[in-house]
Amino acid sequence: MATGNFERDTRYLRARITADGREGWPVEPGRYRLVVSRACPWANRAVIVRRLLGLEPVISLAIAGPTHDARSWTFDLDPGGRDPVLGIERLAEAYERAVPGYDRGVIVPAIVDVGSGRVVTNDLHRITLDLETEWRELHRPGAPELYPEALRGQIDELSQVIYEDVNDGVYRAGFARSQRAYEDAYRRLFERLDWLGERLRQRRYLVGESISEADVRLFCTLVRFDAVYHGHFKCNRSKLTEMPVLWAYARDLFQTPGFGDTIDFEHIKRHYYVVHRDINPTQVVPLGPDQSGWLLPHGRERLGGSPFGEGTAPGPPPEAELVPAGHGADGAH
Repeated sequence: MATGNFERDTRYLRARITADGREGWPVEPGRYRLVVSRACPWANRAVIVRRLLGLEPVISLAIAGPTHDARSWTFDLDPGGRDPVLGIERLAEAYERAVPGYDRGVIVPAIVDVGSGRVVTNDLHRITLDLETEWRELHRPGAPELYPEALRGQIDELSQVIYEDVNDGVYRAGFARSQRAYEDAYRRLFERLDWLGERLRQRRYLVGESISEADVRLFCTLVRFDAVYHGHFKCNRSKLTEMPVLWAYARDLFQTPGFGDTIDFEHIKRHYYVVHRDINPTQVVPLGPDQSGWLLPHGRERLGGSPFGEGTAPGPPPEAELVPAGHGADGAH
């Protein structure tokens, strides 16, 4: 094994919110608050799934600012720098209430029990799966099947390799502490991207004929690729815009309601280039790239399939959750 490898801390709080409450946390409208940052790909997954399933009325959303210090994500976007529901300045406070003396990563996404102010779970792998299954009775009419039972084996297998080689692969390249570790992560990343491009050449979605959990997981890395991973994390063999199949696939998803309308390119760039001082000590945030290409026609309709299967598109985002004007694909420099 190469030395200098980046190792992600996976000591998550793994309690689950279930329909029958078997772990002490029952599904209940209005009880929980999903804490995210628009910068974070793992949190972006949860935001997209919540949107697609129409869970906005039953799980409220807290949006942390794009930057943070070593201690915690902060709610500096809110009046007075406090989350208006939880009443806290730092997400670390909710972790401390859950585990006094908490000494692990204060990460997003996190689901917080509003009444106690405690983090219930930050298990980024499980949160979206439970939203898709345990929260089913509260899904909107017409919600898509993102994790259909007949395809779960395929989705799980594909999601695992996407996580290891792509989602986490860009981080293993970017945070490598030796040339060997970087080169190993780099090669593994692009070999997998090439493989995914071939898989998607004659099929519109990764598994089945409609969007699934696997597509959500891949999209959240692809949408950040040219803005941060290509340069900041040295994943620079090719830009996404230079990989024709994946670029068209990513545009197809971006233009699907529930995907592109969750993306804040300004928050994404500000987080990576400001917070990672060891990689970018000047903290200078690049103006580019031009994001208007995300709105170009993708031509993927010819491959068949339907984004939501037998379901329907979600409605527009709640006004309080709209990405600020100029922060999305409309904010080209």
